[in-house]
Amino acid sequence: MSRPRFLGDHDLNGEIIRGVVRREPTIEFTPLRLLGTIDMPDPLLLELAARDGLIVVSHDVKTMRAHANDRVRAGLRMPGLMLAHQMDPIAPIIESLVVIGAASEAEEWEGQVVFLPL
Repeated sequence: MSRPRFLGDHDLNGEIIRGVVRREPTIEFTPLRLLGTIDMPDPLLLELAARDGLIVVSHDVKTMRAHANDRVRAGLRMPGLMLAHQMDPIAPIIESLVVIGAASEAEEWEGQVVFLPL
């Protein structure tokens, strides 16, 4: 079993990433831009996340959700997708991610698409 590790999509509010890491510095939360790209198509992002065992966190509710569900139906690895509406307050989103990162196992999120806050 391993701790959840997160990948922030290019459209994710950077305050969420900073807030999670500020609250719990041991949580690994990588913004997509640190991987050498600012934007990439959703299917490629999900493939990258699957390869590296990262749970994707995104505001891209419509298309990212569909692509994640396609991966699951195809039997492809999908370490998890956590979606948050852009207009939702960020404090409860940060709190949910801190709890997930500190109190769950990465394997619990395999194939799951969930909305934040929990």
